[in-house]
Amino acid sequence: MRTITTTSGVGIALDGDLLAIIETLFQEVTAKRQLDRSYEDMMREIRHLIAQMTDAELRDYLAESLFHNTVRFENDRLATYMEKLASGGKRLR
Repeated sequence: MRTITTTSGVGIALDGDLLAIIETLFQEVTAKRQLDRSYEDMMREIRHLIAQMTDAELRDYLAESLFHNTVRFENDRLATYMEKLASGGKRLR
């Protein structure tokens, strides 16, 4: 199994686990800076990781990301619908 590294040298195994990459990004960019990071900081780190991936790895992680985001979207929509039902169909603010 291949490993890529963050700009600070932390290794990430490329085993198809998108959440492992997300967790590492959170720890290395957000937590270490005590939430003081910018869009550019995160994108710089993401681009650094992407530059180390092969085309096949990029396709696999894109598919995993799209799946993850689709599930999140569905869950958010369902939660909104459930809130609407719980409020008796009244519009939520």
